[in-house]
Amino acid sequence: MDESRPIFIQITEQIENDIIEGTLAEGAQIPSINEFATFHRINPATALRGVNRLVDDAIVEKRRGIGMFVTSGARDRLVERRRAEFAATYIRPLIVEAEKLGLDIDQLAALIRSERIES
Repeated sequence: MDESRPIFIQITEQIENDIIEGTLAEGAQIPSINEFATFHRINPATALRGVNRLVDDAIVEKRRGIGMFVTSGARDRLVERRRAEFAATYIRPLIVEAEKLGLDIDQLAALIRSERIES
């Protein structure tokens, strides 16, 4: 856990990452609130707050008496939202700075390619 960020947000992001990476498939049951609370040694109310953010966004759904499950289309919605956030947070400011430096799109692309870490 990252002490500089609220725990409930980290719980939300952990589940989102598991969905995006395929660890939690659509239709899969997510860990219970008590399992999150026990694993992270946090108050169950904090874990519930993080999971409820996903319920509010229709990423997971509650099935009374059974648990919470990843909804159909959740991964696609998360990827779409994350791409938009990525563009707003990183790409737009990058383009603005490149323009200030007189870099055109081809020069910027070449610079990105040269800095890319091969995996």
